[in-house]
Amino acid sequence: MIHSSQLLRRALLADAVFSGISALAMVLDTSALASLLGLPEALLRETGLFLIAYTALVGWLGARTSLPKGPVILVVAGNAAWTLASIALLLSGAVSPNLFGTIVILAQAIATGVFAELQYVGLRRSEGAVTA
Repeated sequence: MIHSSQLLRRALLADAVFSGISALAMVLDTSALASLLGLPEALLRETGLFLIAYTALVGWLGARTSLPKGPVILVVAGNAAWTLASIALLLSGAVSPNLFGTIVILAQAIATGVFAELQYVGLRRSEGAVTA
């Protein structure tokens, strides 16, 4: 267990809010969002469903002053992987988003990368956290 720094808690809670809003949009209005972004409905729906569970985990972690270090490391690594996977998705040609869809994917990749960095720094500032 670690004693969470204020930066870590705020970064986790901001991530939960961002992810929760994204999840709701993806799940509640999949068809309209797919048309707006030029992305497959199935991709958006499944991503939204994943984000619901992710939001619950990250929100739970962010609401605690004392928390297990392992899940926080998993969140940081997951955010870094999400950033890279988003860019890889665009470069792969597996999807063909329109210009707005490309901008949205890049913006969320950047935001997720920023969350990963803030959470990593917040973890290092937390009491009991072992630096790598």
